Amino acid sequence: MALNLTILGSSGALPAIGRFPTSQYLEIQNRHFLIDCGEGAQIQLARLQISIHKIDHIFISHLHGDHYLGLMPLLFSMHLHKRTSELHLYSPPGLDEIITLQLKHSKSVLNYKIIFHPFKPTEIQTLFQDDALTVETIPLIHKLDCAGFLFKEKIKPRRINKEKLVEGMKLQQIASLKTGSDIFDDVGNLLYKNGDFTLPPRPSLSYAYCSDTAWNESMIDQIAGIDLLYHEATFMQVDIDKAVETKHSTAAQAAEIAKRAQVKKLIIGHFSARYKDLTLLLDEAKTYFANTELATEGITFTLQD
Repeated sequence: MALNLTILGSSGALPAIGRFPTSQYLEIQNRHFLIDCGEGAQIQLARLQISIHKIDHIFISHLHGDHYLGLMPLLFSMHLHKRTSELHLYSPPGLDEIITLQLKHSKSVLNYKIIFHPFKPTEIQTLFQDDALTVETIPLIHKLDCAGFLFKEKIKPRRINKEKLVEGMKLQQIASLKTGSDIFDDVGNLLYKNGDFTLPPRPSLSYAYCSDTAWNESMIDQIAGIDLLYHEATFMQVDIDKAVETKHSTAAQAAEIAKRAQVKKLIIGHFSARYKDLTLLLDEAKTYFANTELATEGITFTLQD
């Protein structure tokens, strides 16, 4: 199994040539998520041949326009494509009012149901949970209340060691072994000990999306040791005064967070339109955290378990 993260947009508040506002597409265990939805997100989805019909959950970090203004066009496209399955939207309070108002004044009724999940960006909350993974908020520091999102796979089933299987085993018994159970006969005698026929579970993968934020030490414990971290890097350290003023981060600060949290890999994005050459930000980050890459449009980052 793999975790696949595709970058749809990497620009900051202003789009730049070749760079769209923030949006990402995440696929984990056949579950499909959209993270933020800046202007042009659906164009990027189409260009990269990603089906909008697969997306059932959209997470919006905060209500600055560059993180959600692509949402309404996407919702209408889903409608025009005859979507009928419900869609879950997670955001700080207010997104429901924004969408409802636009539907009202365009006299539109969607073919499908939207279920709104407002959350408090200042608190750690579990927004989504099923048998495979959880999604929780990461409180951030920005001019508007803002939250990142932590996606974590749950512990996976044990793996059957096919070389150890014996003749006469039933499929139901093999399935029970995968859950970690020992197999007994009708009178309680041990038939098959789990440890003799299984291998440990594959590693559980994790991804943290840290949208717009100033320097934020408080999130380090929450994201400690994760496999992949996206952290905004709007400015270079030479422009730290602008980062402080706008409550954003520099590439150096993003890398320092990754270093302190001991994450395995860092990707940086949300670049200010003032920077034409993004390798300058990458080089700055790599000075502090070597395993850093740019979150540029069209790139897919893949983690294997």
